[in-house]
Amino acid sequence: MQEIMQFVSRHPILSIAWVGLLAAVIVTTLKGLTSKVKVITRSQVTHLINKEDAVVVDLRQRDDFRKGHITNAVNLLPTEIKSGSFGELDKHKSRPVIVVDASGMNAQESAALLTKAGFERVMVLKEGIAGWSGENLPLVRGK
Repeated sequence: MQEIMQFVSRHPILSIAWVGLLAAVIVTTLKGLTSKVKVITRSQVTHLINKEDAVVVDLRQRDDFRKGHITNAVNLLPTEIKSGSFGELDKHKSRPVIVVDASGMNAQESAALLTKAGFERVMVLKEGIAGWSGENLPLVRGK
């Protein structure tokens, strides 16, 4: 304990940074555990699409969507979700909804908004389309 106190007194900036990082990790972990939106793997996505008729919502820009997307995916921009205009997705509130973006980093907010809008089962694809195509899983071009 004495050594820790000496380290803290000699390196206050490093100590504050360490405490801040620890707090960020704890908060992020707790948010993930208590969130209604779960992050799922590519194998779970294929299972949900094939067995439970899940709907995939792709959040990428239209040009990126046309370059390659998961089969039967619906292209909605995050701004459309924020404004509450879900289009054809609105009739699928009881089906599983999988939210996909380019890397899996920005889909949580849109997924949380879908949950608040009454969608029952909303999930996010881990690593997004980058992970999907990295595993050589099929992408559809056009549309």
